[in-house]
Amino acid sequence: MKCVYCGCLESKVIDSRSSEDATTIRRRRECLQCGKRFTTYETIETTPVLVVKSSGNRQAFDPNKLKAGIIKACEKRPVPMQKIDELVDNIKKAVYNNLEQEITSKQIGEMVMDGLKAIDEVAYVRFASVYRSFKDISSFLSELETMIKK
Repeated sequence: MKCVYCGCLESKVIDSRSSEDATTIRRRRECLQCGKRFTTYETIETTPVLVVKSSGNRQAFDPNKLKAGIIKACEKRPVPMQKIDELVDNIKKAVYNNLEQEITSKQIGEMVMDGLKAIDEVAYVRFASVYRSFKDISSFLSELETMIKK
């Protein structure tokens, strides 16, 4: 690691600490030439995953946008934030472990619906009504009947 003060390429690690979320390591280093100390951060490099929308447009996968949609579906429902965070984490892991650089919005929507069905049925129906964009009441009722049968 290059010293920020003198440019020497030799340094030693004095202290290493993980961040609270365990995604970053903070290293305190000391230059072997000038003796000054500096801090470096080590993070995991991820390749961006693109979401292919139904229109064919592509945009970067954003877990915050996913979380916002799930929170909206769970609004005024007795769903703890911990459950929402777990669902977002599970979907995020599935997307990044997919080993593909692209995933369809339909695949993500199905993962959300599967997760919401297990957490809260009302939130599931809310999300499904927006996600599947029901054209009329009969298509909405058929989805409810399918859910009830399961």
